[in-house]
Amino acid sequence: MKQTALVIGAGIGGIATAARLAKNGYDVTVLEKNDTPGGRCNQLTQEGHRFDIGPTLFLMPEVWEETFASIGERMSDHLDLRRIDPTYKVYFDDGLQLELTSDIGKMQTQLEKIEETAFSGFLNYIAEGNKHYKVSLEKFVGRNFFNIFEYFSLKNLPLIFQLKALGKHYTNTGRFFKDERLKAAFTFQNMYLGLSPYDAPATYSLLQYTELAEGVWYPMGGLYAGIQALVKIAEKLGVKFIYNAPVKKINVGKSKVESVETADGKKLTADIIVGNADLPYIYKELLPDAKEAKKLDEKLYTCSTIMFYWGVDKQYPQIAHHNVFLGGDYKTSFDDIFEKHTLPESPSFYVHAPARTDEAAAPKGQDTLYVLVPVGHLDARSQQDWDAIVNRARETVFARLAKEFGITDLKEHIKFEVVYQPKTWKERFNLEKGAAFGLSHNFWQVGYLRPQNRHKKYKNLYFTGASTHPGTGLPIVLLSARLTTERILKERSKIAVQNVNEPTLNPA
Repeated sequence: MKQTALVIGAGIGGIATAARLAKNGYDVTVLEKNDTPGGRCNQLTQEGHRFDIGPTLFLMPEVWEETFASIGERMSDHLDLRRIDPTYKVYFDDGLQLELTSDIGKMQTQLEKIEETAFSGFLNYIAEGNKHYKVSLEKFVGRNFFNIFEYFSLKNLPLIFQLKALGKHYTNTGRFFKDERLKAAFTFQNMYLGLSPYDAPATYSLLQYTELAEGVWYPMGGLYAGIQALVKIAEKLGVKFIYNAPVKKINVGKSKVESVETADGKKLTADIIVGNADLPYIYKELLPDAKEAKKLDEKLYTCSTIMFYWGVDKQYPQIAHHNVFLGGDYKTSFDDIFEKHTLPESPSFYVHAPARTDEAAAPKGQDTLYVLVPVGHLDARSQQDWDAIVNRARETVFARLAKEFGITDLKEHIKFEVVYQPKTWKERFNLEKGAAFGLSHNFWQVGYLRPQNRHKKYKNLYFTGASTHPGTGLPIVLLSARLTTERILKERSKIAVQNVNEPTLNPA
């Protein structure tokens, strides 16, 4: 008889884990709160405009390729990838512009205009990022740790220092660049993980390596094309998706989960349960574990975001595919986000214009603009007037686009606006504190020190997703799905062997 699995949540981690388990012979059902799969990697379509709701950068294609291969498919049969180069146009508050590109000659010309030794610093920085990327993926991010001694083993300890896991990213960047603007240009990528470069481990120079060396890609149809492809394959493998089915409670026995209860009172059982809802939410709302929920609540969380999705009846060709606008005081802006949990006085923001690459993202002669403004997460202890904060963020974007491009008529050409803010992230996706990227990644919240992918007490309850090991970001969550599946298959096969070897009493 087939082993059964129940997955709570159809985020990318839940979908990939479900598909991997089905490929390995499991009968899998996925329960999803919303009416579409994808979680934060979702899609919004309105009046012919198509937006990715969350992630817009397709990074680490080899991790995606391994995911498709593990479920019997080739990524190239499902996704039409286009490389985006320059990866971004970066606009500084003082008028400086920088195109981050894999064209080494162009980088040299741009960097040496800013700082005489910046190009050699850049080459050394990317070389360090390459080392960090390869060691992290092989020794830390791409494997399970089953105890603290494995993590802090004699083999791993030197690697932790080699990866500069105890150093800070922004400080470390000062070894390669002196100009503060260049330090900002090569650390703002920490925001993909919802982190401040002043707190993020120096290990994260790997982000710039993977972008410039391995490329920033765009799947035609948007990032959501990746979700659609994985769901289609999962369904072909027999996975059953049930939408509009929020889970109300995980019912537990002494050492295992007995059943999962949906909001409409249905109880479902399975041999194993995989939680792909945000981990702190599972502990706080679904499990009878107030002590562990409190411990998770006290951990560091990533920032949140204010999102504007604008359907525009005019094209603005001066806005590239990926654009980053850095605000004034870089350090103060991160302090405002991560310590005061608010919007900085001079906010930085990111604009995505997918129709530059994919004309189908907008009606002909029109534009689809996605704006992300980093902001503090929900904090009951501080005064957060979200209507006022959202309005100030919107006006900042209008003013900056007018300053950089002379775009003064955008307001008049917006046909519709959809806004997401921290409360939306919390209500729609059950993200604790509205933290858009889940739990943070400092030294004490990575590797074995991050919440593990199986419950300590309930041995048939596993986890996948951004707030468990190894962490946040689409390719890293795909790795989470692999690691969780590997652990399930390993542990369940041990149990099966034990059951076979148990002596049985022969009737007299």
